[in-house]
Amino acid sequence: MDTVREITITKILDAPRELVFAAWTDAEQLARWWGPEGYHVPEAASDPRPGGALSITMRGPDGTDHVMTGTYREIDPPARFVTEYLVVGDAGLRLLSAVTTVTLIDHDGKTELTVHERAEALAPDAVMMLGGMEVGMTQSLRRLDDVLTGAVERQIVLARLLEAPRDRVFEAFVSAEQAERWWGPNGFSVTTQEMDVRPGGTWRFTMRGPDGVEHPNLITYDEVAAPELLSWANTSSGAADPGFHTAVTLDDFQQMTVLTMRIVFASAGDRDATVEKHGAIEGGNQTLERLARFVVAA
Repeated sequence: MDTVREITITKILDAPRELVFAAWTDAEQLARWWGPEGYHVPEAASDPRPGGALSITMRGPDGTDHVMTGTYREIDPPARFVTEYLVVGDAGLRLLSAVTTVTLIDHDGKTELTVHERAEALAPDAVMMLGGMEVGMTQSLRRLDDVLTGAVERQIVLARLLEAPRDRVFEAFVSAEQAERWWGPNGFSVTTQEMDVRPGGTWRFTMRGPDGVEHPNLITYDEVAAPELLSWANTSSGAADPGFHTAVTLDDFQQMTVLTMRIVFASAGDRDATVEKHGAIEGGNQTLERLARFVVAA
């Protein structure tokens, strides 16, 4: 198995490059977005100058810490910087070394961000980390986008590793017959009136809860990019319903799928009310668990 891997990822961010550069090099800002979904950064330090030190402690969902220490090799604010770092695991075991080059190009107030990373596994346990480099960085950059746009303050993020290829998972979202078999929290059923999965198309359906109450729903798709992305606006039939926006991204990982569902509300208050009144987080996790079982069994 290869012990060296290189990746390059380019993303357009709706923020000036001075803000993007600061988000990468200021320790407090870096801690808000660094790492894949489910990870957080309890400690970070950054001295953005040639030879300056950089350290990030990334804590996983299981409580395990991965400590990254390194230095800035080159820095040219706000256009470019290069870092080299080492990832250390339990008992000081050297796991991974890497060199990361970040370039920022201004596009009329937006920023074209390109990340190039070359990493080498220094221990057998770190080889799997190489396989997750692209997914991990992709998810980190989505979290960076959330911080820059302010969506992080008014969203719910749900993530799940599904033991099925992403073509299969994408199909489960765009087939009405399949979606009806897993969509919704435990005890809910779905009846579709119309499904037209394309930008501007709609999915009209009714959810019926365990108490027999029916909940009309309308999804209007704005992005459809098989098998990577689906995004839509979701409203009920009520004229006063402010609705919310959902984006589902599907990342390939060793023949499995890393699914991330971002649900963004108009305000933090709307999000909090939905969580409290409708149990949105618990219901969302139940829905993804039903999807996980469905794509494996189907």
